[in-house]
Amino acid sequence: MKVGGKHYRTVWQSSAGAVQVIDQRHLPFRFEIETLQSVTSVAAAIRDMHVRGAGCIGATAGYGMILAAVEAAESENFEATLVRKAGELIVTRPTAVNLRWAVERQLGALASVTDIDRKVAMAQQTAAVIADEDADACAKIGEHGLSLIERVASKKAPGQPINVLTHCNAGWLAFVDYGSATAPIYAAHDAGLPVHVWVDETRPRNQGARLTAWELAQHGVPHTVIVDNAGGHLMQRGQVDMVITGTDRTSRNGDVANKIGTYLKALAAHDNGIPFYVALPSSTFDWKCRDGMKIPIEERGSSEVTEISGQVEGGHEKTVRLASPESSAGNPAFDVTPARLVSGFITERGCCRATEGSILADFPEHRSSK
Repeated sequence: MKVGGKHYRTVWQSSAGAVQVIDQRHLPFRFEIETLQSVTSVAAAIRDMHVRGAGCIGATAGYGMILAAVEAAESENFEATLVRKAGELIVTRPTAVNLRWAVERQLGALASVTDIDRKVAMAQQTAAVIADEDADACAKIGEHGLSLIERVASKKAPGQPINVLTHCNAGWLAFVDYGSATAPIYAAHDAGLPVHVWVDETRPRNQGARLTAWELAQHGVPHTVIVDNAGGHLMQRGQVDMVITGTDRTSRNGDVANKIGTYLKALAAHDNGIPFYVALPSSTFDWKCRDGMKIPIEERGSSEVTEISGQVEGGHEKTVRLASPESSAGNPAFDVTPARLVSGFITERGCCRATEGSILADFPEHRSSK
């Protein structure tokens, strides 16, 4: 993706060895790069959502493990310190499986070499591979998802827009590049198809209004921001051709944990006969989980619900309170959409049905995972 004509990934290692990320808290009003120089700062960036999104969290944790290796090398007990630093990263966001996957992949890679200097070099190499694989997988998701959009376009009059509804941000900012749910949209737009996106605002943090809409504007994709509860209304009136969302963790039987509100979109799509697709790289499957209702659901702070921030006159950002100070608020960050409501998955290996058999047909190496 490009910002102001310059290509960016969401996370990378600087020449000085620090981890650099696009600080998503300030978008769309300010584009800022944050430099993270310790495992503690990387953990805070993940926990406090300076970065967010399945692939981006995983890649950031992968780069964070470089700092973990460096800090462990400076300690009296490399292995004990490394495991402790890894644990510090893993506990930041309990639902997104890419986080644990990336940290455990790094631990496995570092265990394959004995020399401490080589361990640091291995961490750097593995972090780069994790990031490259994420970007490559999302590019392939775009290629495979394009065929689904082309199928919809073939049934419409020439020039008539293909209306795609998405929820939250499963775009470039949520991964290393391209995005998952947005990758087919970008591919369709670049192929000249008249695609239009309905962008759910996605309360309480408004990742749709603040991030997805900004991304689409950067790429020149026509889009309209809507309140979360407008999706069903648009579907009833034939103004949505398909829904594409991302996911933070998907069980091997096809249940999908994604940003809160996804389940309601899936129900509305099912009621109106509209295809509901989920785009994800294989790193977002939890191959050991056969029941999505067992996926841990993160409960975030109530202030995200009772307060909201935005830009005021003069270009400053301000936070204001929405609810009565006497009112408490619950804030489950994710919900689970059962596989029966999912039309299919778009992965780096193609499109498949939301069943364990169909998923494993594309990923047979995980048949024995328990």
